[in-house]
Amino acid sequence: MNSNTLLLPVLVASTLAALFAACLLGSTPMPADRVLMAFLGTGDTADQLVIWQIRLPRALAAFLTGAALGISGAALQGLLRNPLAEPGVLGVSASASLAATFSLYYGLAAISIWVLPVAAILGALAATALIALAAIQTRSVVTLILIGVGLSSFAGAAMSLLMNLAPNPFSLSDMINWMLGSVANRSFQEVGLAIPFIASGAAILLFTRRGLSALTLGEEAASGVGLNLRNQRIWTVLGAGLATGGSVALAGAIGFVGIVAPHMIRPFTGHDPARSLIPSALLAGLILVVADIGVRLLPTSNELKLGVVAALIGAPAFVWIAMRRRTVND
Repeated sequence: MNSNTLLLPVLVASTLAALFAACLLGSTPMPADRVLMAFLGTGDTADQLVIWQIRLPRALAAFLTGAALGISGAALQGLLRNPLAEPGVLGVSASASLAATFSLYYGLAAISIWVLPVAAILGALAATALIALAAIQTRSVVTLILIGVGLSSFAGAAMSLLMNLAPNPFSLSDMINWMLGSVANRSFQEVGLAIPFIASGAAILLFTRRGLSALTLGEEAASGVGLNLRNQRIWTVLGAGLATGGSVALAGAIGFVGIVAPHMIRPFTGHDPARSLIPSALLAGLILVVADIGVRLLPTSNELKLGVVAALIGAPAFVWIAMRRRTVND
């Protein structure tokens, strides 16, 4: 049995082990037997509360966020034929974060717990619609990337403006916390709100995965074998936008995992983007679950944000990927 055959079972087993470990570990570690009893509903009431209301929703939120970013990154790298592409490259993450920050600035998030995640999803959908429209109008992948970079820059500048004009320190703190990314205090309600968007985005990407394989031959060759390039761009951007919007609604802005996970998976799938989608989702989810366990165990006075830890791990990996790519090209 080769490594390709073992890839998915190993990732699934590792993910389940990480999710179980996330329920075991925390400020107060819990023995495995007590965790299992809490899962079955036969344990102590306090244990059931800790598992079902705190640790399990948080672990699932970390996994879903990573999975959404991982599958989106793999799809966009296949579409743009660039291993440095990720959900943020099209401005979807930044636009979702801007909409969430907007709701915090004007105090709308205080109306209901649903306002902030809904705002993030609407921001992602607006950016996705704009990029999809651009995909219809242009045949150039470079132009699509430039539009995404411009959209991301504008959203970043608008967020900076809102923080600069924050009416009080509390609003500023909320906006900064959201931009740093975290899955702390997430509930099953928030997970349930994000799942339809993440699942629908992932389904679209899986449905159009064969086109990504064709694009490895180049646009002209792919078009020659019958691929509709415009439709492929529209559906890939739409799927990535929906999945990314759901992830931002759930955890805020978290970067780099959408680049690193697909890059690590690619050698095991023959550099085929279609075969990389599901493994990239599983690995990215696994990375964020493990990173969040580390966040909870680090002996710091204030808990580090998951987005910060992901950036500390992912940024050096991004630089290494970029340097390696340049070396190969040279």
